[in-house]
Amino acid sequence: MSLLVVGSVALDSVKTPAGEVTDALGGSATYFSMAARLFSAVSVVGVVGQDFPEEHIGLLKSHGIDVSGIQFAEGKTFRWAGAYDGDMSVAETLDTQLNVFADFDPQLSSEAKETEFLFLANIHPSLQRRVLEQVTGAKLTFCDTMNLWIETQLDEVKALLEGVTGIILNDQEGRMLTGEANLVRAGRTIIDMGPRLVVIKKGEHGALLISEDDVIPLPAYPLSEVVDPTGAGDSFAGGLMGYLAESGEASLDTLKAAVAHGIVTSSFCCEAFSLDRLKDVSRNDIDSRLRLFRDKLVF
Repeated sequence: MSLLVVGSVALDSVKTPAGEVTDALGGSATYFSMAARLFSAVSVVGVVGQDFPEEHIGLLKSHGIDVSGIQFAEGKTFRWAGAYDGDMSVAETLDTQLNVFADFDPQLSSEAKETEFLFLANIHPSLQRRVLEQVTGAKLTFCDTMNLWIETQLDEVKALLEGVTGIILNDQEGRMLTGEANLVRAGRTIIDMGPRLVVIKKGEHGALLISEDDVIPLPAYPLSEVVDPTGAGDSFAGGLMGYLAESGEASLDTLKAAVAHGIVTSSFCCEAFSLDRLKDVSRNDIDSRLRLFRDKLVF
């Protein structure tokens, strides 16, 4: 089944207790697509500057990712710099340079408009809605958001939620969006806003899958060492959506399995900087770790 992601393609500079990298390949759509390609064909829509290394485009292509929707614009590529300390659960943003991303206006090709599965990565909610209006026949549409949009564009976020199947957001964002401290109540409140599915990421504590009738908790995959958590949330979404696109449907059992696949896929992302670990992961690696994950849940 066809899967499309619309979001950022960026150059990241990251420092953690394990080391640091400068101008490494990053961006929400990049991490998503590198995770999703393990399960399904995936296409990316984004924008980069003239300074974007051709080798990064080559890396995505070599992993079967359709990059025809990545536009090269005059100017510099979106850059983000951040640092992690302590338990590395939250990044301290050191610098953000939107550059060509500031004028990003995603226009989909006729083929992209016919996608069956759509993920609206973290971009301005008005742009997410604009993409949603272009993809009218999708079976499943999920979006992401962030605290900035909730604080400054709340009406736009709520308007977006009226048109999507589901949303993937973290626990802080869920509480901020709803004013509910309890995550189950927060998920139910979000469902009242429009989507029928809510996935709340809880970092090292796993995730909650919430529908109108069910709440399904799943733990995180335990790692003894985290090198760089940048992109873990987008890799989680990529694994989840990639599995759903591969399955072609979204029953509750399939959704539960999709969340588990997202958790396992994102665990690989955290084991190295940028895409250095995720680019070498195979479907066999995912299946092997998933079996270990399932074994840990048996009691």
